[in-house]
Amino acid sequence: MKVAIGFSLEPVDLPLNKLLPTKKIIRRLEETSKFAQIRASIQEIDLIEPLTITAEDPTTGAHHLLDGHIRLLVLRELGRTSAPCLIAVDDESYTYNNQINRITAIQEHYMIRRAIERGVSPERLASTLNVNVNLIKAKKALLDGICAEAVQALQDRQFSPQVASTLRQMKPMRQLECIDLMIAANNLTVNYAKALLLASSEDALLTIKKKPRAIGSDQVGLMEREMSNVHEQYRLAEESYGEDVLHLVFAQGYLSKLVGNEAVFSYLRANHSDVVEHIARILKRI
Repeated sequence: MKVAIGFSLEPVDLPLNKLLPTKKIIRRLEETSKFAQIRASIQEIDLIEPLTITAEDPTTGAHHLLDGHIRLLVLRELGRTSAPCLIAVDDESYTYNNQINRITAIQEHYMIRRAIERGVSPERLASTLNVNVNLIKAKKALLDGICAEAVQALQDRQFSPQVASTLRQMKPMRQLECIDLMIAANNLTVNYAKALLLASSEDALLTIKKKPRAIGSDQVGLMEREMSNVHEQYRLAEESYGEDVLHLVFAQGYLSKLVGNEAVFSYLRANHSDVVEHIARILKRI
């Protein structure tokens, strides 16, 4: 079955005055640390991730912004007049803008690699993003030694470089088996990956410096019980998901009105700046 492509494959450079926001930006967003981080990133290494927009309105010639409101605000503040954009083939205002909240580990890996290929050093990236340079190097090497099928399975998942480091000690078939188990359990943690490594037979592993310690039957039983608990927790979370989302929508509406009150916002900013940061993260999508 063929899957239709939702966006243009190549970005198109468009004037910023043709891009119309689709949501209200919270007041004083420019004062948040997230805004400052994005601004520093664009100033240092330019815009890596294109904005995503709707197709051109035949009446006005404008495009509605689906993703990238903060980036657009930063670009305008920096005096830019245009930006690279990915154009939606269909109306993606619900599926894209409301369902994707952050980039995945693999997307971040590609962005870091692209920046380094453009001449930005890992040290400069680390300074711009305010992280340790070793983390940048680890994310750049995220997919080294990971087979293509495993990369595809992890495409939309969040996982740490340490998980990838554990997987690359296995042969491709074992990588896929472990990833399937981790996804089924909704548990892509380092500890679980290491447990699967220890449970792997020698012929499923690549040559490594230190042979994994054998896992006993009592540990296998413990893992099985843990898996059962994880599945039960997942089932309960699945049952309450709809109600939780509804509560979140109500909470977002309340918080939006709260920070929209100038007196309340000024008080929070002066006395509880950390709370303002959390509220900003809840209300905005980059």
